[in-house]
Amino acid sequence: MRKVFKFILIAILVGAIVATGYQLYKKIVNVNKDKSKDSEDFIDNKEEMSFDKDKTIFVNDFSTIVDNTMPSIVAVNPTYEETVRDFFGRQYTKQQDASGSGFIIGQNDKELLIVTNNHVVEGASSVEIVFDDGESVSSVLRGSNAAADLAVLCVKTSELTKETRNHIRIATIGDSNNIQLGDLAIAIGNALGYGQSVTVGHISAIEREVDVEGRSMSFMQTDASINPGNSGGALLNSRGEVIGINTMKFIGQNVEGIGYTIPISEVLELINHLINRTSVDAGQEAYLGISSQDVTETYSKGFNMPIGVFVNDVEEGSPANNAGIKAGDIITAVNEIPVESTQDLKEILDYTQAGSSGTVRVSSLDEGEYVERTLDINFAKRN
Repeated sequence: MRKVFKFILIAILVGAIVATGYQLYKKIVNVNKDKSKDSEDFIDNKEEMSFDKDKTIFVNDFSTIVDNTMPSIVAVNPTYEETVRDFFGRQYTKQQDASGSGFIIGQNDKELLIVTNNHVVEGASSVEIVFDDGESVSSVLRGSNAAADLAVLCVKTSELTKETRNHIRIATIGDSNNIQLGDLAIAIGNALGYGQSVTVGHISAIEREVDVEGRSMSFMQTDASINPGNSGGALLNSRGEVIGINTMKFIGQNVEGIGYTIPISEVLELINHLINRTSVDAGQEAYLGISSQDVTETYSKGFNMPIGVFVNDVEEGSPANNAGIKAGDIITAVNEIPVESTQDLKEILDYTQAGSSGTVRVSSLDEGEYVERTLDINFAKRN
């Protein structure tokens, strides 16, 4: 009898618990329904938001951009010769190969013109160009500027096969002045010398000042991977236009994804100068009328001076004197072309016609600090 009573009591308790649980469940479901309704209203509100379609760009097919651009990209393979001694003191020449990248920027009746970094080809005994279809030919240095880290190579079109001439394209140049933070960035180049590769990222910074061997240079920063061999290659925007020349990657233990590229719009004038400059007849070269010496990286760091050409003395009545250049000034550019050494200065003057006018950029010491000035100058012929 006691067992029956105990069983009935347990059944009543279980029933009460189930009933209470059911009522609680209904309340929870109703609350969730209300929350779901509020959530649906919020989504409806989001759908009512509008965006400026002209400012919203979605890029889904990178392969199309790459396919259209790749025929304008080249591998730049320089060879260097080094004189070394063996154990017995005998000298012999050792060849060393390197790799870089470039892109086709122009063409005339006889030549293809290719842009790359100066540090890729500086001091090379020969430079091989490999096109997208695999054909390789030798190139000749048309002109270079170490301060801007730019070089222009030329290839004779007569040395190319008909198939390659039909395949290659001239790169489309964009406007790096219109770049914004977060814009798409596509880096193409001969990474590690293994052939053309593609990486995708964004523009991380604009007008980033970076110290390069004692001088300040302005770059765009990107998180698109830039590796050895990419130097001189193209950085593209979402339309496949060249907006930069890939130059270097910042390497550090706690740093990742910092690559630097030269903004194309800032160097187009210099590139055109290197392409179009012509030799001046002997005796017709421009001269300044100064004695000078180089401000090297060592002097620049030791004495806090700009890298350039230090003016020791100025000839009376010379073009430099008439322009206002004084002893102690440091020449950093002529006709907006960067100058880092007396050799740079001589090369510019050798391609400048006597009697022409131009500009000279100098840094002058003023109350303990160097102040930059741009002076107008009339170049004369050496007497």
